[in-house]
Amino acid sequence: MKIKKVAIIGLGALGILFGARIAQQIGDDLTIIADQKRINNYQKNGVFCNGIPCRFHYKTPEQAEKADLIIFAVKINGLRDAIEVVRPCVGPDTLMLSLLNGITSEAIIGEAFGEENLIWSCAQGMDTLKSGNALTYTNAGMICFGNRADDQPTEKIMRVQEFFDRVGIAYQIDNRMDRKIWSKFMLNVGVNQVVSVYGQNFGSVKKSGKARDLMIAAMAEVIPVAKQEGVALDEADITYWLGVVDALSDTGKPSMRQDVEAKRPSEVAIFSGTVVALGQKHGIKTPVNAMLYDKIMAIEKDYHQFSK
Repeated sequence: MKIKKVAIIGLGALGILFGARIAQQIGDDLTIIADQKRINNYQKNGVFCNGIPCRFHYKTPEQAEKADLIIFAVKINGLRDAIEVVRPCVGPDTLMLSLLNGITSEAIIGEAFGEENLIWSCAQGMDTLKSGNALTYTNAGMICFGNRADDQPTEKIMRVQEFFDRVGIAYQIDNRMDRKIWSKFMLNVGVNQVVSVYGQNFGSVKKSGKARDLMIAAMAEVIPVAKQEGVALDEADITYWLGVVDALSDTGKPSMRQDVEAKRPSEVAIFSGTVVALGQKHGIKTPVNAMLYDKIMAIEKDYHQFSK
């Protein structure tokens, strides 16, 4: 069954990035699902991608129709609410794809809807900057997707491949997405946190020095933890992600750095918080991530106190 109607929930950086590309090709067959307050904001102030207004079609959950594909682009702390919001859009053949950071979103979505129509996925390689409703980027990156741990091609994967080809979204099919998501998680643990504490942008970790060394050390602590969780990562994964980071714009910033600058709650709990907790579970020391967790929590505490 061909993917025709698509719904996106969440107009953060990735929601705008991929939503703009999809809307250009399928028009009002793409629906942005949001509450009325958010819709009023989007319609009044506009949503922009690299300076171009996004022609999005908005609907509240009550107005929503069944979709062939639902893309989750919210923050992890909003995922469970988003699941309830999109329930009216879910039919027996609706595919679901998550662009969230961390290693838990597929499990949460699968718990709510079952895994039969779940597409395991992650986004990588983009250097987006978001200010208000405006997104800018140099590298659009791509979506990696595939089966959780099955090399056999499946109909649902081919449906998504055909759709991405049709709308012009770059992608990579990986049918060991359980490992890929952990590998991407390792990147986020390093680059997001270190840039948030020790730098201003990707350029700060592309050059040799303390920040880059800490990024690599934080990533390396994920390897033994992942092994105990049944996922085999190694140094080659670090080398791969360093190549991805080095190809990003120097002035680009990871999402956590943008959260810190905007004095928003960060995703530290799903990055170093997860590494430290799993380290404790398995008796593995994770001092770099423990340090980064403490520093980011201190930063958040400071700006929360300042806002009072």
